[in-house]
Amino acid sequence: MLFIHGGSWEGGDKEGHRFAGESLARAGYVTAVMNYRLAPKNRYPSYVQDAASALKVLRDRSVSLGGSPDNLFVMGHSAGGFNAVEVVVNERWLREAGVPVSSVRGVIGIAGPYSYDFRQFSSARAFPQGGTPDEIMPDRHVRPDAPPHLLLVAESDSVVYPQNAVNMEAALKRAGVPVTRTVLPRVNHLTIMAAVARPLTFLGGTRQAVIDFIETHRRR
Repeated sequence: MLFIHGGSWEGGDKEGHRFAGESLARAGYVTAVMNYRLAPKNRYPSYVQDAASALKVLRDRSVSLGGSPDNLFVMGHSAGGFNAVEVVVNERWLREAGVPVSSVRGVIGIAGPYSYDFRQFSSARAFPQGGTPDEIMPDRHVRPDAPPHLLLVAESDSVVYPQNAVNMEAALKRAGVPVTRTVLPRVNHLTIMAAVARPLTFLGGTRQAVIDFIETHRRR
């Protein structure tokens, strides 16, 4: 599992998300938690390319870490959810990094902004000047051979509109890609991710939903 943190593409780091790695490792999965180049100094697609590079490193080292190079999953929260989905559904990034798309068994997006007009928000700093949603948003890039997706939505999310996941689900279905969109009750944009942590699983069902998805789709 490769986990990608959120932070509007401008903040956050892997140290602040150790809990995600620890939670998934406790479930028995080899897990990497990555950093990526941040905006506004680094704009799209630099952080997506970083995700592809990290996935290549994880795949190359998977056997020595006790995993399998053809049993990869990618998971991200918020901006990291965008990165996780975009790096896999857009045929360009894995190809350029030398990662076979067939080696990725599934993608998990948690409260991700996959389909919005960034030009109306401060997050425009993370995207190229003059860029458009049609050029950049993951729901415009879906490859027909993409792996299954799990899109987790916080019922009380006031940061990333749930319509993002609705649009992403529709795009995946149009391409014939298996997708499950699940709205988790009683969580917001932050607690949907915090619920993965060992002492906070009482907040919601994020961790169990992720584990169930992995167990359904991993290569045995």
